[in-house]
Amino acid sequence: MSMTGQPQTDRPDPSVIAAQNDAFRKLACLGVPTAQSIQGRMHVTRSIMNAGDGFMAEAVKATGMFETFEPENDPEGWHDFGAVEVRGETVFWKLDLYEADSDFRYGAEAPDNPATTMRVLTIMLARDW
Repeated sequence: MSMTGQPQTDRPDPSVIAAQNDAFRKLACLGVPTAQSIQGRMHVTRSIMNAGDGFMAEAVKATGMFETFEPENDPEGWHDFGAVEVRGETVFWKLDLYEADSDFRYGAEAPDNPATTMRVLTIMLARDW
């Protein structure tokens, strides 16, 4: 128990992580500036790149605009996964959070701290999963 009588938890606040993940996704996909510095990278799979005729741009834009988070697709409340439809194809996107200085070898110890967390957004065709 903490001094306030509330149970102590080492778990980060999911709403903080969700807000940071949403901000990064909107920055990476739509160019929407964020209020704080959030480190990250976006990757699209070869199948998305090879789909041609502007498909990749549509998939990236749809990923950035996704807002349909439900307990079924977001059980932790982190806003780190989604599925969108683009031209009849299901496109998955996934955000993974790593220690910023670990060369993507270790998960983020404090995923709610943008100074020590590197986000990696991957966009892929569902059939490639």
